[in-house]
Amino acid sequence: MATLMTEAGIPEAVDPLDVSRPELYRDDVWQAPFRELRARGGIYHCENSGFGPYWSIATYKPIVQVESLPDIFSSEAGGITIADIQEGDIKMPMFIAMDRPKHTDQRRTVAPAFTPSEMVRMSDNIRMRTAEILDSLPVGQEFDWVDSVSIELTTQMLALLFDFPWEERRKLTYWSDWAGDIEIAKDPVRKEERRQILFECAAYFGNLWQGKLGKEPRPDLISMMIHSDAMSHMDQMEFLGNLILLIVGGNDTTRNSMSAYAWGLEQFPDSRAKLEADPGLIGNATQEIIRWQTPLAHMRRTATQDTELDGHKIRAGDKLGLWYLSANRDESIFPDADRIIVDRENARRHLAFGHGIHRCVGARLAELQIGILMEEMAKRRLRANVLRQPERVAACFVHGYKKMAVELTRY
Repeated sequence: MATLMTEAGIPEAVDPLDVSRPELYRDDVWQAPFRELRARGGIYHCENSGFGPYWSIATYKPIVQVESLPDIFSSEAGGITIADIQEGDIKMPMFIAMDRPKHTDQRRTVAPAFTPSEMVRMSDNIRMRTAEILDSLPVGQEFDWVDSVSIELTTQMLALLFDFPWEERRKLTYWSDWAGDIEIAKDPVRKEERRQILFECAAYFGNLWQGKLGKEPRPDLISMMIHSDAMSHMDQMEFLGNLILLIVGGNDTTRNSMSAYAWGLEQFPDSRAKLEADPGLIGNATQEIIRWQTPLAHMRRTATQDTELDGHKIRAGDKLGLWYLSANRDESIFPDADRIIVDRENARRHLAFGHGIHRCVGARLAELQIGILMEEMAKRRLRANVLRQPERVAACFVHGYKKMAVELTRY
């Protein structure tokens, strides 16, 4: 069994049910410990981890219960990841890590960017850009799907949402990768590096903000913030926090689901054949791929009072990891959950976007982008063949891919 060292240098056994270990995700072997957790009832207190003690909530129903009680299980008290905010850390308030009523007001400000009518307005543009990218890809030659398709499509979308300078849009990917890396919490040197990088991000967006002050309202997110009572007077750190939320939320989720489309269908050729034969399944397959991937593995809540959850005594101040990744493989809700089943009847019940007041505000946009990618691939009768194991993110928060070598063929 592997060992950790305590502060006194005494070896400490690794808890096999500590699902925060980065190698589980790097090596794609997280399924077994979560299966064990669910078999034991789905609620488990991990005493020792790289992030300190925490509760794992690993089955569907208790996660929905916790998410439905935001006054007892707070997003604000300890933040949204199981990495604790430490002395000297940058404090970046963001509405996903706020409780009511402030959460409600700030979320309401950006929500108009993601309404059904906005989705209709944006869909032609998304389709045009997706078509351009697919038509530029080499058929029959190796390339990196993550960089050429997943990152490029999502970064273009973010640039449009923020009215961000087009030629500099890859800065958004760079900032997102630094902001979303939970493992940095364990390394003081990289933490300081992140601080500098995020301040650069804040300064850049500060200039964009200044350029829009006093101008007519526009449909981009910065303009929406400027023209809202809830967000127009944010200090620099709150502005940065909400930007990081929207960048990571808009980037990592969609990008890693787009990569899962290539990787996942490669694993289940019967499902791929069914989808290729019937493009009418694309809407449902979009939900199923998001469920199967679950691009954010967990969200954290902190108990504000002593309470009970399925017979377990939770103390005020306890940290809970809500493992959406595991809930989406809960066999009592999703039979044969480890497989991609493109015509799964209840694929839409997945928890990849969360549940309750913090359900992802941009969920519709993510679904639209992934669905259009699949439609445009189908129109061209293109299939992504993955050539070898992808390189994955080694972390328990963003569940994603760094590189994936593919070759396109036609069917």
